[in-house]
Amino acid sequence: MMISLIIPTLNAGKFIEPLLKRLKEQTVPIDEIVIVDSASDDDTVVKAMKFDGVKVITIDRKDFNHGGTRDLAIQQTSGDLILCLTQDALPCDAYYVEHLIAPFAEDEKIAMASGRQVPRKDANPIEKLTREFNYPKICFIRNKDDIPHLGVKTFFASDCCSAYRRSAYEAIGGFDKHILINEDMKIAAQFIYAGYKIAYVGTAGVWHSHNYNLKQQYTRNFDVSAFMTMHPELFANISATSEGIKMVKWVEKKLLSRGHFFSAAYYVVESGVKFLANRKGRSYRNMSVASLRKHSMHKNYWG
Repeated sequence: MMISLIIPTLNAGKFIEPLLKRLKEQTVPIDEIVIVDSASDDDTVVKAMKFDGVKVITIDRKDFNHGGTRDLAIQQTSGDLILCLTQDALPCDAYYVEHLIAPFAEDEKIAMASGRQVPRKDANPIEKLTREFNYPKICFIRNKDDIPHLGVKTFFASDCCSAYRRSAYEAIGGFDKHILINEDMKIAAQFIYAGYKIAYVGTAGVWHSHNYNLKQQYTRNFDVSAFMTMHPELFANISATSEGIKMVKWVEKKLLSRGHFFSAAYYVVESGVKFLANRKGRSYRNMSVASLRKHSMHKNYWG
C-alpha cells in the first residue's frame, strides 16, 4: 500500500529537521510527505523544502482548523494509508511506521490506528504519569462492543501520531472541516458507530509531551468539554467521568509513592481546575463570544 504522511506546522523551526530526518530513516518508506504551514515567521518552510519528497502548502494563520487544515493536506495526497503527525512528535525509532501500519494488513475493518506518546525528558512528574496511564506499551483493538465497559475511552485516539485507511476516511466524509478541537476523537467515534475498528499500537511510539500551566489546562479542558457538548449524537450517553476519576486516583497514588509530594498537592489543584473547566465548557451555549474567547485555548474558532 502507498503511504502518505501529513504534518501541520507553525513556527516549527526547531522540530522540523530532526522530524523529517527520522521519517527518512524508517524501515518502511513513506511515499510522500505533505506539510501544511500556517504562515510561519521562522525558517520552518525553508528547512522543510530541503528534503526530497516533501511538499509544502502555506495557508493564512487565521484559516487554520484542526479538521479542515488536515483534510486540506490529505486532499493533496494519494496514499492508501494516511499518517498524521504533529510537528513536536518525534518517532522514537526507525520502526515507527512499520509498527503503526501493521494492523491495517491484519484486519480490513480497521479504519484508524494511533500510537504511543512517550513523555520527553523535560516532562514534569504529573505529565509523565498521565502519559504512562493513557499510553501503555500494549496493543489492542476497539469496536462498538467496547462502548459499555470502556465508555469514552473507546474513542480515545490522537492525531499527534495516527494513521488512517483512505477508503474508510472517505466513506464517512473525512474530518469535520470546522471543528473546535479533537477532530481525531470525533472521527474515531464515527468509525466505531459505522462498524469499523480502531487500533492502539503501543509499539509505535513518539516522543511528545506538554508541561501545561493551570491556565492552559483550563482552556484546553474547556474546549474538550464544549466539543463533546456540541456532538450529543456521538457522546451524549457515553460515560467519561469514571475514566477521569480512575486516572486521577492512579496518578495521585503514583506521585505519593514516588515521593513527589509537591506535585501530588499541585495535581489536586490541577484536577480541580480541569473539573471547573469541564463544567463551564458544558454551558458554552450560554456564553458570549467575548467570554468564549476568554475561556478557550482556540480563540479563533469563535470568530
